[in-house]
Amino acid sequence: MTKDWKTRTRLVHEGSRRSQYGEMAEAIFLTQGFVYPTAEAAEARFVQPGEDEFIYARYGNPTTRMFEERIAGLEGTEDAFATASGMAAVNGALTSLLRAGDHVVSARALFGSCLYVLEEVLTRYGVRVTFVDGADLDQWRAAITPSTKAVFFESMSNPTLEMVDIRAVSDIAHAAGALVIVDNVFATPIFSRAVDQGADVIVYSTTKHIDGQGRALGGVVCGTQSFVRKVLEPYMKHTGGSMSPFTAWIMLNGMATLDLRCRAMADGALQIARALEGHPALGRVIYPGLESHPQHGLAMAQMGSGGTLVAFDIADGKEAAFRFLNALQIAKISNNLGDARTIATHPATTTHQRLPQDQKDALGITPGLIRLSVGLEDPGDLIADLLGALAG
Repeated sequence: MTKDWKTRTRLVHEGSRRSQYGEMAEAIFLTQGFVYPTAEAAEARFVQPGEDEFIYARYGNPTTRMFEERIAGLEGTEDAFATASGMAAVNGALTSLLRAGDHVVSARALFGSCLYVLEEVLTRYGVRVTFVDGADLDQWRAAITPSTKAVFFESMSNPTLEMVDIRAVSDIAHAAGALVIVDNVFATPIFSRAVDQGADVIVYSTTKHIDGQGRALGGVVCGTQSFVRKVLEPYMKHTGGSMSPFTAWIMLNGMATLDLRCRAMADGALQIARALEGHPALGRVIYPGLESHPQHGLAMAQMGSGGTLVAFDIADGKEAAFRFLNALQIAKISNNLGDARTIATHPATTTHQRLPQDQKDALGITPGLIRLSVGLEDPGDLIADLLGALAG
């Protein structure tokens, strides 16, 4: 690995492998298995594969390995394991580590499926889970004890864009001997270097910004070589949650433009947030890049940006929110994010629909809340579309 490469160079070249044909684009190795020259070679590979040797696509594949090396190089971790989806990555990172009797502390503000893994799956097998307000460092201090095995949080929460101080929580967790697992999807690997801020394991849904075109499900877990290969890999390869070679090829191609796309999206998000702030139809506009955001200073220190998503609360509730969504001309109604196309989501009835009302209330997921994932369209066109839809 060339250590002094800048981000955009890494996104194009890191981890590249070429066959004997010298292809320019990354090759797709669509094979589930690999041939050994001799029986002795097969035996040796099962005992200890070489650096560029493969056994079975569920264990590893040249195309998938290119993606893993590229994202690890970008994230600044020793290794990475590519998974079938973002939730396979979250579940794998947590379940491969935790055992019955272990204790995990998690931020309460999470994506619904992450909550399911913590509340339903892990507790079913005897893991103790404590939830805290992710922005309240005193709650982290009170909840984390010497018996805590891991902490888990979204560095920017879905959907209300609450920031968690990665460095401060990591310091608290490490003092107790706990591992820090961060879902970094909203921050993106462009705006957040979570490993430099103390995180031990970083999880992404590559379905989002890394693909960036809404084409394929994928995920990745980044961390130390010891965690990835000794803790995570045995669990993933035996339970079948690995990424397909074709998906890895899609993700590799998405990474080539990741920096350019994320910066353009964040620039558009800031323009949109400024245009919407103070609008009479809105109760609040939530964007960490706005000076009015209570965690603006943390966002700038931790990310240097407000990110690619904006949330806002339509004052008159669900019916007004639905009228707004149905009036949009450019932004599309969907539940994905990080796409080249701008996507509007109503979390209370979609992504966070299963949450009890008291949890929605506690997390600020109101009937009027809209989560906007800003795409690559012209910001002026998007602002006109949003203002027009608000006008009814």
